[in-house]
Amino acid sequence: MTVVDEKQTQDRPERPPRSRRERKVSPFVAFRTALTAWLSRPLASFHLVLALTGVLTVIGIVMVLSASSVASYDPTTGSGVYSLFYRQLLFVAIGSVVFWVGLRIKLERIRRMSATMVVICLGLLMLVLTPLGSTVNGSQGWFKLGVFTFQPVEAAKVALAFWGAHILVIKYNVIHQWRHLLVPVVPVALVMFALVMLQPDLGGTITLAVVLLALLWFAGAPKRLFGVILAGGLAGVLVLAIIAPYRLTRVLSFLSPDADLSSAGYQANQAKLALADGGLFGKGLGQGASNWGYLPNVQNDFIFALVGEELGFVGCVVVLALFAGVAVVGLRIATRNIDPWIRIVAGTLTMFLVAQAAINIGYVVGLLPVTGVTLPLISYGGTSLLITMLIMGVLANAARHEPEAVAALRSQGPGKFGRLLRLPAPDPYRPPTTRKGQAGRGTGAGAKAARPAPRAARPAPAQERRRSVRQPVRRSSAARTSSARTTANRGARGTANRRGHW
Repeated sequence: MTVVDEKQTQDRPERPPRSRRERKVSPFVAFRTALTAWLSRPLASFHLVLALTGVLTVIGIVMVLSASSVASYDPTTGSGVYSLFYRQLLFVAIGSVVFWVGLRIKLERIRRMSATMVVICLGLLMLVLTPLGSTVNGSQGWFKLGVFTFQPVEAAKVALAFWGAHILVIKYNVIHQWRHLLVPVVPVALVMFALVMLQPDLGGTITLAVVLLALLWFAGAPKRLFGVILAGGLAGVLVLAIIAPYRLTRVLSFLSPDADLSSAGYQANQAKLALADGGLFGKGLGQGASNWGYLPNVQNDFIFALVGEELGFVGCVVVLALFAGVAVVGLRIATRNIDPWIRIVAGTLTMFLVAQAAINIGYVVGLLPVTGVTLPLISYGGTSLLITMLIMGVLANAARHEPEAVAALRSQGPGKFGRLLRLPAPDPYRPPTTRKGQAGRGTGAGAKAARPAPRAARPAPAQERRRSVRQPVRRSSAARTSSARTTANRGARGTANRRGHW
């Protein structure tokens, strides 16, 4: 290097140190990272259940107010435009208490009371068929208590889920046998089906069948069983539709909706027109034409059509997304729990709610025949709302029994919602202890204590066990030779199998 080169090198300004290039994070990646971090929190499922319940309930209150203002007004009885809305607010207030009860009660207590619940519901289903029951819309499935009404089939669905999960968990070790899988859950469910069909109430029977199928699915029943049940169920529905004239009329109007738009197909056609009039963003709350008698029972079974008319396609997508969130969160609670009874109950109740919403939305948009099933938390009604609030409370309770949530609540305290609602700390899951001689018999309160093992079968004392460890048994040369021959024969057979000789 010359002198000139050295001078140029000294005069050259020093370059700043290269810094690592910062990668630009897209908003989608940042949102996904933040969402994943939030969902990994111990009480994420619990907070999601609270949020979904609150949002769906608020939407239901607003839509009932918009749908019932015209139907509520009756000058002959002095009923004002807000009478149905005030009654719905009363149902929501009572439902909030029911939600709190379902959230606070111990799940083990619900499990112990499940058999009593089923017996009471069977008694009510029988009693409603007597003169004590009242007929509403052609179905004698209601009890009238002054201004309030009660439908026992709604309570029977939840009782069947609690009791059926309890029986299937008890018989877990023998559930691979058909007799233990089907008895007594399926016979009791069939009795409920028969009592509900005597009212008659096809929609209630279908939702009860959904509960039964979900119970068997989450219990691990073989898949071929569901094919047989679905084939038998479809055949039963067709028979029931044929023997009842009004059901046959509904099926025929569904198959040919444009054949009779003035009578049989009027309601379904008006629902489609309401959805079409809404467009993308809807006409606005209270501006729908369905409120003025063009769509009968708009506040009950066809409230989703009013959602599409007043809130548009965007409002319908929001409602669908909320029920999809219920499905995801409910199955998340079922998979994250380790208590088998909670797993089956959470999955069954989730499938029941989502299936009921799918059936309602399906016949509003014309994909299914009209069955009279309400939209959970959004349609007007007392019994359906109270039972749905109870289900959401039980799901929130099950979310607090996830192992991570139990550890967090017992170590860090109840949290803000726990202090506000005065919720007790959940107990960790303890698997039931199995006594000797009871393997394969199942566990439970009805299991008998096994007899003590005979003396020859009892374990050796500690001294003898230590002596046997210190002095291992020596084998003779003949025994070692036979063992070596057996090992060689096994290796030969394994080689033959690998070569394809069976």
